[in-house]
Amino acid sequence: MKSLEELKKLRDEALEKIDLRVQDATTRIVVGMATCGISAGARPVLMTLIEEVNKRGLNEVVVTQTGCIGVCRLEPIVEVYSKDEEKVTYVNMNPEKAKKIITEHIVNGRVVSEYTIGAEENI
Repeated sequence: MKSLEELKKLRDEALEKIDLRVQDATTRIVVGMATCGISAGARPVLMTLIEEVNKRGLNEVVVTQTGCIGVCRLEPIVEVYSKDEEKVTYVNMNPEKAKKIITEHIVNGRVVSEYTIGAEENI
C-alpha cells in the first residue's frame, strides 16, 4: 500500500462485499455483545456461531452483533431473523447450545423451543 487512496479503495471494496453478503442473506443471527452479554459468555457463543456457519458453508446466513438487547439476566442472547418468519430469541446461550441452534433451527428449520425466551418465562 503506497497511498491513502489505495487504503480507501480497499476499504470500499471490503464494505461492498459485506453489503452484498448482507443483502443476499435469508437469515440473520444477532448476538448481544454489550457488557452484560460479554460478561455472561457471549463471545464464545458468537465465535461458535460464526465457525459453524462457515464450516457448513451457509452463505445465506449472516452472523452479526449488537449492543444490549434489554434482558440482561437472560444473557447471552441470540436472535434469529429469517425472511417471512417471526424473530426467535434464544436465551442463556452457550457454545453447545449455539451448535444445536445452527443444526436444528438454521439447517433443519426447527426452532429449539427449550432455549427460547418463551420457554424461560414459563419456568
